Amino acid sequence: MTRLTGSALRVTVYVGENDTWHHKPLYTEIVHRAHAAGLAGASVFRGIEGFGASSLIHTSRLLSLSEDLPVAVVIVDTETRVREFLPQLDELITEGLVTLDDCEVIRYVGRDGAQGASQGRTGRKGKKSL
Repeated sequence: MTRLTGSALRVTVYVGENDTWHHKPLYTEIVHRAHAAGLAGASVFRGIEGFGASSLIHTSRLLSLSEDLPVAVVIVDTETRVREFLPQLDELITEGLVTLDDCEVIRYVGRDGAQGASQGRTGRKGKKSL
Protein backbone atom coordinates (compact mmCIF):
# COMPACT_ATOMS: atom_id res chain seq x y z
CA MET A 1 0.00 0.00 0.00
CA THR A 2 1.42 3.37 -1.03
CA ARG A 3 1.28 6.31 1.35
CA LEU A 4 2.35 9.86 0.58
CA THR A 5 1.72 12.81 2.88
CA GLY A 6 3.43 16.12 3.52
CA SER A 7 5.57 18.14 1.14
CA ALA A 8 5.50 17.04 -2.47
CA LEU A 9 6.17 18.32 -5.96
CA ARG A 10 3.56 18.52 -8.70
CA VAL A 11 4.69 18.43 -12.30
CA THR A 12 2.17 19.46 -14.93
CA VAL A 13 2.87 18.78 -18.59
CA TYR A 14 0.81 20.73 -21.12
CA VAL A 15 0.76 19.22 -24.61
CA GLY A 16 -1.63 18.90 -27.51
CA GLU A 17 -4.06 16.03 -27.72
CA ASN A 18 -2.64 15.05 -31.12
CA ASP A 19 1.02 15.06 -30.01
CA THR A 20 2.51 11.59 -30.42
CA TRP A 21 5.50 9.51 -29.37
CA HIS A 22 6.24 6.59 -31.69
CA HIS A 23 2.71 6.61 -33.14
CA LYS A 24 0.83 6.67 -29.82
CA PRO A 25 -0.48 9.62 -27.81
CA LEU A 26 2.27 11.52 -26.00
CA TYR A 27 0.18 11.79 -22.84
CA THR A 28 -0.13 7.99 -22.77
CA GLU A 29 3.65 7.60 -22.98
CA ILE A 30 4.13 10.09 -20.13
CA VAL A 31 1.66 8.23 -17.89
CA HIS A 32 3.20 4.84 -18.69
CA ARG A 33 6.71 6.12 -17.96
CA ALA A 34 5.56 7.68 -14.69
CA HIS A 35 4.01 4.34 -13.72
CA ALA A 36 7.16 2.43 -14.69
CA ALA A 37 9.22 4.87 -12.62
CA GLY A 38 7.08 4.03 -9.59
CA LEU A 39 5.70 7.53 -9.13
CA ALA A 40 2.71 7.93 -6.82
CA GLY A 41 0.24 8.76 -9.57
CA ALA A 42 -0.50 10.54 -12.83
CA SER A 43 -3.72 11.89 -14.32
CA VAL A 44 -4.56 13.26 -17.76
CA PHE A 45 -7.01 16.13 -18.16
CA ARG A 46 -8.42 17.13 -21.53
CA GLY A 47 -9.04 20.83 -21.97
CA ILE A 48 -12.04 22.26 -23.76
CA GLU A 49 -10.26 25.36 -25.02
CA GLY A 50 -6.82 26.91 -24.94
CA PHE A 51 -3.79 28.21 -26.78
CA GLY A 52 -0.06 27.97 -26.38
CA ALA A 53 3.10 29.11 -28.10
CA SER A 54 1.47 28.91 -31.54
CA SER A 55 -1.18 31.46 -30.45
CA LEU A 56 -3.80 29.35 -32.23
CA ILE A 57 -6.93 28.86 -30.12
CA HIS A 58 -8.01 25.23 -29.95
CA THR A 59 -11.58 24.59 -28.82
CA SER A 60 -14.08 21.76 -28.49
CA ARG A 61 -17.00 23.92 -29.62
CA LEU A 62 -19.18 22.20 -32.19
CA LEU A 63 -18.48 24.54 -35.10
CA SER A 64 -14.74 24.57 -34.56
CA LEU A 65 -12.49 22.53 -36.82
CA SER A 66 -9.85 22.11 -34.13
CA GLU A 67 -9.29 18.63 -32.79
CA ASP A 68 -5.90 19.26 -31.18
CA LEU A 69 -7.26 20.21 -27.77
CA PRO A 70 -4.98 21.01 -24.85
CA VAL A 71 -4.09 18.14 -22.53
CA ALA A 72 -2.53 18.39 -19.06
CA VAL A 73 -0.74 15.47 -17.45
CA VAL A 74 -0.42 15.98 -13.69
CA ILE A 75 2.02 13.93 -11.61
CA VAL A 76 2.55 14.28 -7.85
CA ASP A 77 5.26 12.63 -5.77
CA THR A 78 8.16 13.57 -3.54
CA GLU A 79 10.49 16.22 -4.88
CA THR A 80 13.33 13.73 -5.23
CA ARG A 81 11.29 11.24 -7.25
CA VAL A 82 9.78 13.90 -9.52
CA ARG A 83 13.19 15.47 -10.22
CA GLU A 84 14.61 12.03 -11.04
CA PHE A 85 11.78 11.66 -13.59
CA LEU A 86 12.35 15.03 -15.33
CA PRO A 87 15.03 13.75 -17.77
CA GLN A 88 12.42 11.42 -19.26
CA LEU A 89 10.17 14.43 -19.92
CA ASP A 90 13.10 16.22 -21.56
CA GLU A 91 13.34 13.27 -23.96
CA LEU A 92 9.61 13.27 -24.74
CA ILE A 93 8.57 16.93 -24.88
CA THR A 94 9.57 18.79 -28.03
CA GLU A 95 6.66 21.24 -27.95
CA GLY A 96 4.72 22.00 -24.81
CA LEU A 97 5.09 23.41 -21.33
CA VAL A 98 6.27 21.70 -18.15
CA THR A 99 5.68 23.36 -14.79
CA LEU A 100 6.72 22.41 -11.26
CA ASP A 101 4.80 23.45 -8.16
CA ASP A 102 5.42 22.77 -4.50
CA CYS A 103 2.35 21.24 -2.93
CA GLU A 104 1.28 19.53 0.25
CA VAL A 105 -0.37 16.13 0.17
CA ILE A 106 -3.03 15.88 2.83
CA ARG A 107 -3.90 12.24 2.27
CA TYR A 108 -2.92 9.72 -0.36
CA VAL A 109 -3.36 6.04 0.32
CA GLY A 110 -3.15 3.61 -2.57
CA ARG A 111 -5.18 0.44 -2.63
CA ASP A 112 -3.46 -2.90 -2.48
CA GLY A 113 -4.14 -5.21 -5.43
CA ALA A 114 -6.85 -7.71 -4.42
CA GLN A 115 -8.63 -5.58 -1.85
CA GLY A 116 -8.81 -2.51 -4.10
CA ALA A 117 -10.15 -4.49 -7.05
CA SER A 118 -13.03 -5.96 -5.05
CA GLN A 119 -13.93 -2.76 -3.23
CA GLY A 120 -14.21 -0.43 -6.21
CA ARG A 121 -13.86 3.31 -5.83
CA THR A 122 -15.88 3.77 -2.66
CA GLY A 123 -13.80 1.52 -0.44
CA ARG A 124 -16.89 -0.55 0.45
CA LYS A 125 -17.50 -3.99 -0.97
CA GLY A 126 -20.30 -4.27 -3.47
CA LYS A 127 -20.80 -0.55 -4.12
CA LYS A 128 -18.98 1.40 -6.79
CA SER A 129 -19.22 5.09 -7.45
CA LEU A 130 -19.24 6.44 -10.97
